[in-house]
Amino acid sequence: MDPIGLATSLHRALEAGESGPALRRYFTADAITVERPNLIKPHGARSSLEEMIANSEKGAGLLSSQKYDLHSALVSGNTAILRLTWTGVLRDGKQLVAHIAQFVDTRDGLISSIETFDCYEPF
Repeated sequence: MDPIGLATSLHRALEAGESGPALRRYFTADAITVERPNLIKPHGARSSLEEMIANSEKGAGLLSSQKYDLHSALVSGNTAILRLTWTGVLRDGKQLVAHIAQFVDTRDGLISSIETFDCYEPF
């Protein structure tokens, strides 16, 4: 699968409510995520695959739904460069919206890293 297809496939799985170990099929064993500072994580964060899996389960417990709207995508080598809008609906019905630039590096048909710049709209 090409880098854009792989990244959007992960987004569709998250939209469908997948979380936890089911998501491992998208990632290399040494995969990481780097979140640049944003309203939710003011100091940013770096997560290993194990932390990503655990965080996906926590997120699934907080959200009743989420959607990724892809606005544009480019490939540079093994990297997908995505511009998208994420909308998450919390269990209490409140909505979060983030405008995102995401860089998804792939290796051997799997995601090896995701670097994301999440610009949240005011809560």
